[in-house]
Amino acid sequence: MRRSDGSRAAGLIGRNRPMFGAALRFLVGGALNTGATLALYWILMQFMHYQWAYLVSFCSGVLLSYMLNTRYVFRARHSWLKFVLFPLVYLITYSIGALVLRLAVEHFRVPEGLAPLIPIVVTLPVSFLLTKFVLQLRDRPDH
Repeated sequence: MRRSDGSRAAGLIGRNRPMFGAALRFLVGGALNTGATLALYWILMQFMHYQWAYLVSFCSGVLLSYMLNTRYVFRARHSWLKFVLFPLVYLITYSIGALVLRLAVEHFRVPEGLAPLIPIVVTLPVSFLLTKFVLQLRDRPDH
């Protein structure tokens, strides 16, 4: 007797419930962070070039993201090692995002105000996997 597609999906979700929970929290935390970061970007665009506005808002988003992901998403313990490694995740995603942003604005003529939405979609899965890896590193026991 064959399992229905619905029961297979339920089984998959049941076996991977912690990952689905973390992914859902990552999306909620990311939405809050994205909203704050985009608002800052739009404000800064009034005073500086769009790439500089992207850099400043991105760096602010990294700090907010560390706090949200450590406490809320992965419920990990803060450590200085994780805090130092965490920006590397965003160095990678920033590099990818800045390239995608440039392509969007300069080659595909996407308006500068809307263009940051494209790198968000492109870098989301990379960001989730790298963030999970860094924040779930085992802390060294103190001796």
